[in-house]
Amino acid sequence: MTNSTENQTLNRRGFFRKAGAAGAGAAAAVTLAAPAIAQESPQVTWRLTSSFPKSLDIIYSAATEIATSVNEASDGKFKIESYAAGEIVPALQAADAVAAGTVEMAHTCSYYYVGKDPTFALGTAIPFGLNARLTNSWFAVGGGNDLLNEFLSGHGLYALPAGNTGAQMGGWFRKEIKTIDDLKGLKMRIAGLTGQVMSKLGVTPQQIAGGDVYAALEKGTIDATEFVGPYDDQKLGFVKVAKFYYYPAWWEGGPTVHAFFNLAKFNGLPKAYQRMLKDACANANMNMLAKYDAHNAKALKQLVAEGAVLKPFSQDILDASYKAAQDTYAEISAKNPAFKKIFDSQQAFKRDGYLWAQIAEYSYDTFMMIQQRNGKL
Repeated sequence: MTNSTENQTLNRRGFFRKAGAAGAGAAAAVTLAAPAIAQESPQVTWRLTSSFPKSLDIIYSAATEIATSVNEASDGKFKIESYAAGEIVPALQAADAVAAGTVEMAHTCSYYYVGKDPTFALGTAIPFGLNARLTNSWFAVGGGNDLLNEFLSGHGLYALPAGNTGAQMGGWFRKEIKTIDDLKGLKMRIAGLTGQVMSKLGVTPQQIAGGDVYAALEKGTIDATEFVGPYDDQKLGFVKVAKFYYYPAWWEGGPTVHAFFNLAKFNGLPKAYQRMLKDACANANMNMLAKYDAHNAKALKQLVAEGAVLKPFSQDILDASYKAAQDTYAEISAKNPAFKKIFDSQQAFKRDGYLWAQIAEYSYDTFMMIQQRNGKL
């Protein structure tokens, strides 16, 4: 009995000694692991330059939303400082600043940089391209994001969709546009490949940053401008200097605004931070479209009350523009393999997309629009 008790006591002492040693080992392991965890969540501060002024709150706020999301998800470890157009670099040089490493990222439109390569236009929108839903689908599951970034890598850039305005308006004109002949000699602020298409119709395209458009239209430096849609156009006051408001913007059926990153800087981030950026951009992409859908109708009614004269582009203008666009794509594709690769992908996706859309979406929407026009909603 005594020997048994002594043995039990010794066994208990041995157990506690081992447990103590194990506990110390665990503590040491925690101590050793702490620096590794710290390395995985380093303190990072980036600068983001936008191509948009703060007055265009829906587009500009996408940048601040991304910054806020990343800051909250990282518990303050990953901070992004947002700057409006012109605060660091001019609006149309945002992507250049990212590629040069002046800033780590930008919120801008890919088609602003068609002067470098027309392939950039395919990242935002091209005449008679994808609508907003098809654009998001092509980027997310149609291989579009991979194709665009394959191209952008040659410019030291990486991009993620971070906003979509939905189909835009066809712009403000100082005079009525009834026929193709009315477009000849017209000086119009218009971006991307649409300028090349418009030039085939006799228009002289001008690329002007958003904040400078009103002054150019007021002074007569330009005769017409497109921008986004009713909500933004009302803020910019275009109705005061050009009353004819045309629709639709056949050149921007669903334009994407991107977050551009310096490729080396993005690749150098911890995987967790990369995921935060991807999730934040996806959220901003969804929110921008939702905001425009919510606010454009009210703004359109207000613009009409202020004197805007709504006009549809004639079928002749649309047909001539469509032909000019297809001719332009054929010319570029013949000498630019990068453009052709992405364009062909979009075209194939568009064919299937509109096959499905006309069966269900279009039929449903058309019926509901008739109810709205008849005052039954």
